[in-house]
Amino acid sequence: MSIPKPVIELINLKKVYYSNSIPTPALRGINLKILEGEFTSIVGPSGSGKSTLLNMIGALDRPTEGKVLIDGVDISKLSDDELAELRNRKIGFVFQAYNLLSRITVLRNVELPLIVRGIQASERRIMALKALEEVGLRDAAYKKPTQLSGGEQQRVAIARALVTDPKIILADEPTGNLDSANARIVVEIFRRLNEKGRTIIMVTHNMELARYSKRIIYLRDGLIEREEEVNT
Repeated sequence: MSIPKPVIELINLKKVYYSNSIPTPALRGINLKILEGEFTSIVGPSGSGKSTLLNMIGALDRPTEGKVLIDGVDISKLSDDELAELRNRKIGFVFQAYNLLSRITVLRNVELPLIVRGIQASERRIMALKALEEVGLRDAAYKKPTQLSGGEQQRVAIARALVTDPKIILADEPTGNLDSANARIVVEIFRRLNEKGRTIIMVTHNMELARYSKRIIYLRDGLIEREEEVNT
């Protein structure tokens, strides 16, 4: 049996934001390895750096200092075009806001990352329907997002993240707009995807949901306060 390798490695990661030349440190030196196939939750109080950390991992923002390695590649050395390619091929994003386009169908929303990749329409449709099936919404393919509940819209957003077959799924407060029943459905989907081998990193303020993961990282004031292995 092969030993899982780090798919993400953070080395002395720091991020400082400036407002009127006044520095505000968001991350103060994070060292962390995420192994291939892990399901990790990141928790902590507001302002602890959770979303900033996820943005760094997802190549949505660049660190002030330190390194982010994805599959051993230092992404700080990549151009903007190379970062966009990395995000499209290796990372799926799920945010608190569903970010669906209301004027087009669910199917079309899920197809959008494939359009960016230049995949032909017939193949896109097959891939998008498969992703919708994974989240239990194949029958909703030709509805508009506004015809769905909040929980269903978030599942469409998960399907959109899945459709490119990414190794890594990053979820930033994915249940923040959902009631408890729909929140559990969403996190159960993440657990099932993880059991199929995907690496999941979820930022959440909900400790009950964090315990669906295998490891919990506690952040405070831009630093890792402690880690906890979860027996699920």
